[in-house]
Amino acid sequence: MLKNLPSPLRKNNDREHTMIETHYRACHLCEAICGVLIETRGEEILSIKGDPDDPLSRGHICPKAVALQDIHEDPDRLRYPVKRIDNDDGSVSWMQISWDEALDTTANALIKARNEHGVDSIGVYLGNPSVHNYGMLTHQNHLFRWLRTRNRFSATSVDQLPHHLASLWLFGHKSLFPIPDIDRSDYFLMLGANPLASNGSIWTVPDVKKRIKDMQARGGKLVVLDPRRTETAALADEHLFVAPGSDALFLAAVLHTLFDEGLAEPGRLQDFVTGLDKVATAVAPFTPEHAANHTGIDAETTRRIAREFAAADAAICYGRMGVSTQRFGALCQWLIQLINIATGNLDREGGSLFTLPAVDQVPRTGPGGFDRHRSRVRNLPEFDRELPAAAMAEEITTPGDGQIRVLFTGAGNPVLSTPDGAALDDALPQLEFMVSLDPYINETTRHAHIILPPTSPLEHDHYDIAFHINAVRNTARYSEAVFAPAADKLHDWEIFTALGERVALALGEEAKENMPPHQLVDIGLQFGPYGKDTEHDLSLDKLREHPSGVDLGPLKPMLPERLLTADKTIACATPQAIADLGRLAQEFSGEDRDASLRLIGRRHVRSNNSWMHNYHRLVKGKARDQLLVHPDDMAAHALTDGGQALLRSRSGEVTVTVQASTDMMPGVVSLPHGFGHHRKGIRMDTAVANAGVSCNDVTDAAYLDELSGNAAVNGVPVTLSAVQ
Repeated sequence: MLKNLPSPLRKNNDREHTMIETHYRACHLCEAICGVLIETRGEEILSIKGDPDDPLSRGHICPKAVALQDIHEDPDRLRYPVKRIDNDDGSVSWMQISWDEALDTTANALIKARNEHGVDSIGVYLGNPSVHNYGMLTHQNHLFRWLRTRNRFSATSVDQLPHHLASLWLFGHKSLFPIPDIDRSDYFLMLGANPLASNGSIWTVPDVKKRIKDMQARGGKLVVLDPRRTETAALADEHLFVAPGSDALFLAAVLHTLFDEGLAEPGRLQDFVTGLDKVATAVAPFTPEHAANHTGIDAETTRRIAREFAAADAAICYGRMGVSTQRFGALCQWLIQLINIATGNLDREGGSLFTLPAVDQVPRTGPGGFDRHRSRVRNLPEFDRELPAAAMAEEITTPGDGQIRVLFTGAGNPVLSTPDGAALDDALPQLEFMVSLDPYINETTRHAHIILPPTSPLEHDHYDIAFHINAVRNTARYSEAVFAPAADKLHDWEIFTALGERVALALGEEAKENMPPHQLVDIGLQFGPYGKDTEHDLSLDKLREHPSGVDLGPLKPMLPERLLTADKTIACATPQAIADLGRLAQEFSGEDRDASLRLIGRRHVRSNNSWMHNYHRLVKGKARDQLLVHPDDMAAHALTDGGQALLRSRSGEVTVTVQASTDMMPGVVSLPHGFGHHRKGIRMDTAVANAGVSCNDVTDAAYLDELSGNAAVNGVPVTLSAVQ
């Protein structure tokens, strides 16, 4: 009788006799990598909670961790490969196909483009989630080693590229990021960052709110500069509005003050630091008085902050998205590090320190490089063999040698996440073939001919290769898979391996030996700084014995040994940055601030990437897609709170819902990233029901940081008018 019941009833009956299990996991949805405990019964998730024994997150989680259940169970998530069918009536449908057909078709298209048009006819774009999945990091080269195209792009150039450049120039490696040691600091100067929403960024710092309050309780001070009174700014001891795009002027004025008033004391750093005298000369013209005309921060306040910073026993200067994704992003990050160096707060407990992760990629990976070749159309510089993402559309649409004819995207949605997304949306149908390694039919992958969906995040194991190097404390944690995937599903690393084998065979080459990611991590652990020759004796088996993770201690001073510059010194007078000070001076040569409205983005703790809008737990509650406008600007443009307005830039326009907010600096408006789910053909029902508009329909692909090529999506000049 039981066998004739519908399967859900059979499952419910079986479930009563299934044991409840607890799984230890690290949430991979943002840089905080919080430890979680997941209770399951069979295939059912019963609860997701913070792991109090995790030495890094200490039981803290944010709403994103709970949404791991939504991701795993999402009916819109693809489980098997699909190919696009263009119907005679103009509609599009999708057909499930076998893995062999999907992989063979993709490999053949890649080889055909390579043979007929050259390897540069193949483009590659990898999105932000690719660094949150260690299999994509360890195995993508199984494919791309055969396709050494110059047309590679990633989310790096709409995000943290200026951080990489500053680290490469000063410390000798793209991934040597100085990490704010907030747990021992006395003074924190923060620009363009909102860690209460992001949980840290290029700074893995779970439970940051408590850490800030602990710093304040012991007498420390947090000063935040931001054009919006963010959640973090509201918690700060002092918040200062700063005009978007002018942060480099403020930083140069702080550095000017340190040198001008004799406050520059590098301390023990002076033994391996050179060029500070040249830096002092270069910033001499950037007085606080001149900066005040453009930043909105008066000269005496700038001087006071410089003096407070220099007087603190341990101080941190840190800036993130707001100062990176603007026209002087690389210069901002260079100036930030120069402030830390000039005051002796680099490599100081309570200042900014370098991590020593258990799987230490820094000495084992290339340091990165810059401007070794340039883009075909606009002559933009590469970084680490990638071109600026803002150039992608033109490289598809402009004929000639090296024109992108085939595109591979992995874990990315650049139509919503790169400047002038509408132009890219128009360009993608011109491709001869497109393949996407992605679990969704979204605004970008809807143009693909083949979509290759990997397993659910809870169906594979995990180790955070990327974010332990950004952590506020040295820890290590390995997570076993929560659920076993079906035999006919593939992990992303298996997809890369299978494609690489097919391409290698077609080229008459021998495919690279395949080793699963966990084995690579085990080797990294055993031969790393806490491995078999140390007291920790770390290995994968050791981490399995400690599923909540192991504590490897606080960050410690490690210079000059940790430096990867050729002579183990920090050459502060970076020629490219010194030269860019001239561009800064020219940009702000007038006496008054630009009167244009300026657009900035914003982050919410329930959001990170565009695909997170497809989960009820993350979109429920009040709408978060409005354009925030100061009441004075509302009045000046005849806008009504909750009404509609036309937001227009040089490159596009969108109709937005406006919301009055005194948290905004007058003259600045704010629209969040990742919305714009109104385009036809996407299959993300919850996102469509919360569509919003894409801020990148009005950001400008021509509006860049000229030094780095990074997108300048903050500070974009816009106009605003009421919709009648």
